[in-house]
Amino acid sequence: MKLTAREKGSLIFEGIITVILLILINLALIVILQGVVQGNPGVANGIFIIKKSLKIGPLQAQIWSYQRLVIGIFIVIDIFVVWWRLLRRYHQYQINHIIRELHYIAQGHLDHRIPFRLKGRTQHVVTSVNALVDSAVQSMNDERQIEKSKDELITNVSHDLRTPLTSIIGYLRLIEDKQYHSEEDILKYSHIAYEKAKQMKNMVEDLFEYTKVQQHGAPINFMTVDLGQLLEQVCASFELEGENKGIEVTSQTTPTPLMIEADPEKLGRVFSNLVANGIKYGHGASYIRLNAAQHGDQVRVTVANDGEPIPAESISHLFERFYRVEASRSKATGGTGLGLAIVKSVVDLHHGTVTAQSDDDETAFIVTLPTKQEQEKTGQKNDEES
Repeated sequence: MKLTAREKGSLIFEGIITVILLILINLALIVILQGVVQGNPGVANGIFIIKKSLKIGPLQAQIWSYQRLVIGIFIVIDIFVVWWRLLRRYHQYQINHIIRELHYIAQGHLDHRIPFRLKGRTQHVVTSVNALVDSAVQSMNDERQIEKSKDELITNVSHDLRTPLTSIIGYLRLIEDKQYHSEEDILKYSHIAYEKAKQMKNMVEDLFEYTKVQQHGAPINFMTVDLGQLLEQVCASFELEGENKGIEVTSQTTPTPLMIEADPEKLGRVFSNLVANGIKYGHGASYIRLNAAQHGDQVRVTVANDGEPIPAESISHLFERFYRVEASRSKATGGTGLGLAIVKSVVDLHHGTVTAQSDDDETAFIVTLPTKQEQEKTGQKNDEES
């Protein structure tokens, strides 16, 4: 930190004034001390005896004049006092510089940081101030991102719900206005409206599930689960849909049984979403295989299909909310774009990871989970439920 010319002048002036005051105080004390010694012969004799008996240093030097000793002591004290006062004033200038920097930042210059480095504890103040500003800026950016995310959520949900809702209203209006030629037309229109209503219901359920798992402290019920049985149940629930599309859905677990601590309902949703994603978007696939294997204290579950590969540029965005590989949001697949985001959120709640990889041979989603959850977090959750 560089002092201004005014501050340097102030330091020099204070040093001069301090020296003058100390000289005057020293002279007054010396005069008083001489008066005491001269007016008391006993004190003078005592000082003489001390001079004779007191020897200093390796040469056994004696003090021949007590006045010189007193003056020497005063000089040492004066030097310390001058150094202390100037150092205190210098620290005060440092604090003033820090305060000016804070005022500058407070005026809206949030990209500014205190640039100088100091010695001692004052540097801790500078470091703390800079860290506090960084934290405040990060919090503001996070708040803006949250607001932006909310706006995007409303926009995307409105878009996804409006499309099927428009179709429902349109076909029901045809029936309401009797714009049909036969009972078959009525059945056709009502069936389309029904399918669109189911699509809306799925969207709302996905949105509800996503917001639920995104909430801080989302409820999760850890218990011991046989992962093999859970995967078999998932495969059984998609067996008919897979057969209709010529896709064989199978599972394999090593070892058997494979026990882990998890929330079975939420974990079932994870693998159901992955299988449903493979059936819906794995165009040309002949199989979807769920393979689970234990590796030490972790379990790795791979959900793979041999369908159309995912473009390399889309892999890193798959788990983003509302992201779709398809260019249009109104494809016949009709997904919400929340399925894989829900997968990642639930896996995060289980303290695991999920990744994706795809090539011309196979597309695979790899979920890694711990076999046992941390006791502290599990115990805390059980306490909240009780």
